[in-house]
Amino acid sequence: MSLAPPPWLAHALRAQRGPIPWSAVVRGALSAGPLLFAGVLADRTSLGVVAAIAAMLAGINDRPGSRRASVKRIGMPALAGAAGMALGTYAGDHMGAVALTALLTLVGLVAGGVSAVGPVASGAGTQLLVTSAIGAGMPLPEEGWLRALGYLCGACWLLGLRLALPTPGALAGDFRFDGERQAVAAVYDAVAELLDAVGTERAGDRRVALTAALDHAQDALTGPRLRRYASSSAERRLHAQYAAALPLAEAATALAWAGEAVPERACAGPRRLAVAVRENTHTGPLPAPTRSAPALRALDDALLRAAEAFDRGRGGDLHTRRRTARGVLRSVLGAGGREYGLRVALCFGASVAVAQALHHSRWYGEHAHWYWLPATTVFLVKPDLGPLASRVLCRAAGTVLGALVFAGFALVLPRPEGLVALVAVSGALIPVATRHFAAQTAVVTVLVLALVMVGGEPQASAGRITETLLACAIVLIVGHLPMPGQRGGGVRARLAAAGGAAEAYLAHVLREAEGSVLRAAERSAQPQGERRVLRRTERPVPRSSLPAVRDARVEGTADDDPRPQRWTLRREAYRALAEARTAIALAAAELPALARHSEGAEEIAAVLERLVDTTTACAVHLDDSGRLTAGDLDRLTELLDELGRLDEGHGLVGLRRSELPLAG
Repeated sequence: MSLAPPPWLAHALRAQRGPIPWSAVVRGALSAGPLLFAGVLADRTSLGVVAAIAAMLAGINDRPGSRRASVKRIGMPALAGAAGMALGTYAGDHMGAVALTALLTLVGLVAGGVSAVGPVASGAGTQLLVTSAIGAGMPLPEEGWLRALGYLCGACWLLGLRLALPTPGALAGDFRFDGERQAVAAVYDAVAELLDAVGTERAGDRRVALTAALDHAQDALTGPRLRRYASSSAERRLHAQYAAALPLAEAATALAWAGEAVPERACAGPRRLAVAVRENTHTGPLPAPTRSAPALRALDDALLRAAEAFDRGRGGDLHTRRRTARGVLRSVLGAGGREYGLRVALCFGASVAVAQALHHSRWYGEHAHWYWLPATTVFLVKPDLGPLASRVLCRAAGTVLGALVFAGFALVLPRPEGLVALVAVSGALIPVATRHFAAQTAVVTVLVLALVMVGGEPQASAGRITETLLACAIVLIVGHLPMPGQRGGGVRARLAAAGGAAEAYLAHVLREAEGSVLRAAERSAQPQGERRVLRRTERPVPRSSLPAVRDARVEGTADDDPRPQRWTLRREAYRALAEARTAIALAAAELPALARHSEGAEEIAAVLERLVDTTTACAVHLDDSGRLTAGDLDRLTELLDELGRLDEGHGLVGLRRSELPLAG
C-alpha cells in the first residue's frame, strides 16, 4: 500500500528552493511602506493605500531576470491594473448591483481569455480583475482617474527601483547587465552538464534544463529597448555569445540522443565559454577536438565558431519570432482561451454577486468594503497559478494564518506608524514568500489588512477569514461544474502549439535535406568545367508550408545559410514543448474530476520530445554528410506513426506524415 499523498495534495505541500533574493527583498522594503508613509504625511492616505497596493502587486511580479525583461513583466500588468481601477471605480459609483455584476463578469471573461496568451498576459489579467474589484468595492474619496494615476505611480515606483538599484551581479561587472550575462553563461553551463550526462539516465533531465536555460536567456535579451537592435558593443557582444550557444546546444542534444558517452575534455569547452561570458573575458585555449562522430564534429565546429564570435563580438541573431495580432487572437479565442475565460468569468461573476448580496443585506455592517471576496476568487481561479485544489488549500491556510498574525500585531502596534512599518516588512517578505502560495497569501493578507486599517477600515480579520473560505467554496463548486465544449482546453491548446512547432521544425529539416540531395545531383550532372558551388538557399523553404510560422515573422534569417531559420524553429519547438509540459503537470495535479480530462497528454508530449530530439540529430547528421540516411527517415516515420496512434481520437497534435517529404 502506497503512503504517497495524491498529486493535488503533494503539489500543495511543494515549495520552491533557492537562495534568498536580497536585491528583491530590499526593493520590497522600499516600495509599499514608503509609499504609504508618503501618503500619510501628505494627508492623502487613501491615495497612499492605492499606490501601496499597486507596489505590492508589482512586487509579486518582480521575479528573477534582467532589468529589460522586468519592464514588460511589471509594466504591462500595471497598465492593466490602472485600467481596472478606473473601470471599477466608475462602475461602482454609477451602476446598480445587477448591472455591476454583469459588467464585472464580462471583464472576467475578457481577462480570462487574455490570460491564455502567456505569463505576462496572465499577470495583466489578474491585476485587471483584482483592481476592478477593489475600485468598485473600496469606497475612497478620489475620482476614478486619480485612483488609476495613483495606482500607476505606485507600480512605476517599484519598476523604477528595479531599474535603478544595482543587483549583486551588476556590482561585479557592467551595471547595465544584471541578469543577461548570468542567463547567457547559464546556457553554456547547461550545455556542459548535458554533455556530462550523455549516456546516463540524467540526460533527459539535463536536456530539459538546457531548454529552460535557453528560454530564460532568450527572454532576458529580448525585452524592450529604445532601438530594435543592440546599440552598444557590449550588448552586441552578449547577443553574439548567446547566438554562438545555439549550435552547441544542437550538437549536445544530438549526442544525448545517440546515448554514447563523450570524452571528458568535450565538456571543458562550454564551461570555459561560460566563465568567459560571466567574467566578460576572452575564452583562452579550448580543449583539443574530438571528431570521431558527426555530433562530436558538430560540437567542435560550434566551439570554434563560438570562440571566433567571442573575439569579434559583432552581434548575433536571438532567433526569436514575434507574435502577430492574429496569433494572439487565436490564443484568446481558441479552446484554451475559451475554457479559461469561461471559468474565470463564472467564478468572478458568482463571487461579485454573492458579495453584492451580502453588502446590500448589511452583512458587512456599516462598512462597504466588499472587494475581498471577488479579489480572493481571482487568485483562486487562475489555472496558471497552480491546480485548483492546491490553490484553495493554500489560500485558506495562508489567509487564516495571516489574519491571526495581523490580529496580534493590531493589538500592540501604534497607529499609523506601527502599521506602516508592518507594511514595509511585509513588502520585504513577498519575494521570499512567493516560493509557496500559502506563504505568499499569509504575507499579502497581513499587508492588505494593515493598508486598509491605515485607510480607515476597522480591524476585520474574522470577516476576511470568512470571506476567504466562502471564496474557496465558490471556486471549488464552479470550477468543477460541467462546461460546454471539451474540457482540458489549456492542455489541448499547448499540445497543439507544440505539435505545430514540431511539424514546422521537422518540415524545414526534411526540405533542407531534399534541397541538399537535389543540389548534389545537379552538381554531378554538370560538365566538369562548368560546375559551380551552389548556395544552400537556391531551393528556399516555402514559409507558407510551415503552419507554426505561417503568421509569424522570423527575425534575422540569413540569406545564404538555412541554419539560422532552423535554429529559430528548433527554439520554438522546445519552448512550446516546455510550456506544454508545464500545463500537463498542473492539470495532472488537479482533483480526479478535472485531471481525467488531460489523460494521455503526458505520453503524447513524450513522443513529441523524442521527435524533436530525433529531428535535431538528423539536422546535425545532415550538416555533416549532406544527406539523411534511410535509418534516419525510418526513425522519423516510426515516431510520427506512434504519435498518430496516441493522438487518434483526440486530435490534439494533428501531425500528418503524408504532408511531410519523407519519401526518398
